[in-house]
Amino acid sequence: MIVEKRRKTYPGIPFLFFLIFTSFCCLVMFIMGAQANMKPLVALALISAVINFFFFFGFFYVAPNRAKVLTLFGKYKGTCREPGLHWANIFFGKQDVSLRVHNFDTNHLKVNDNTGNPIEIAAVVVWRVVDTAEAVFEVENFSDYVHVQSEAALRGLATRYPYVAYDESTDSLTGNTEDISEQLKSEIQSRLAKAGVDVLEARISHLAYAPEIAAAMLQRQQASAVVAARTEIVEGAVGMVELALQRLKDDGLVQLDEIQQATMVSNLMVVLCSDRGAQPVINAGSSRK
Repeated sequence: MIVEKRRKTYPGIPFLFFLIFTSFCCLVMFIMGAQANMKPLVALALISAVINFFFFFGFFYVAPNRAKVLTLFGKYKGTCREPGLHWANIFFGKQDVSLRVHNFDTNHLKVNDNTGNPIEIAAVVVWRVVDTAEAVFEVENFSDYVHVQSEAALRGLATRYPYVAYDESTDSLTGNTEDISEQLKSEIQSRLAKAGVDVLEARISHLAYAPEIAAAMLQRQQASAVVAARTEIVEGAVGMVELALQRLKDDGLVQLDEIQQATMVSNLMVVLCSDRGAQPVINAGSSRK
């Protein structure tokens, strides 16, 4: 594995002035040799000027939050991260690598969740390069590698959890968003470590049932919500009926036999559990002819 190492280079500005000065000296030497008809001096001036010209190919600059990976005939020689103008060996290859923060939104992936239901899922991944040598030499194209591995990690995570959990003890994609995002970040980071990439954030940006089952699953969720609500209503109604009977018995207001108690319980349960307002019927007594 190739690990990044810092490469010290010559400061560019002083070296640029030095080359300009030597170029001027070559020009003066050429003029003096030509005027004095000294061919060796003229040849020396020309050779020096050509050599001086090639030295200009050693200059390169590094922008803020960028780096240059330096290679010599295919061998890694180091990385320059210091912003500014630099000079290095003219035979060095200089590959530019961005150290800035990148983010991208994955494609909408269609996968089956833990219960086998088809869902659509996508995520936002924020990343940056922290080791330029690994990013350049360990993988073919580190940007494409980040995209492909992020989608693979997202697809694997989606298959391990249900879209929605009907049991509170079970984690789900919709009910445990923060935990799922942390797991997604860790899984993507483990896949991208060999590429010299650090994952800063990963979170789900899109989550929905696939169109072919969306309507059916919506009805199922609505039915589950109705059942849960009815269960709470019945439990509350039973408690209220029990309290009413106990208060009547303790206060001695009315003496009810078992049949009357059953009728009262039935009437109260109908009133309390009904989804509509009760319509009272007043008994005015029986009339005799």
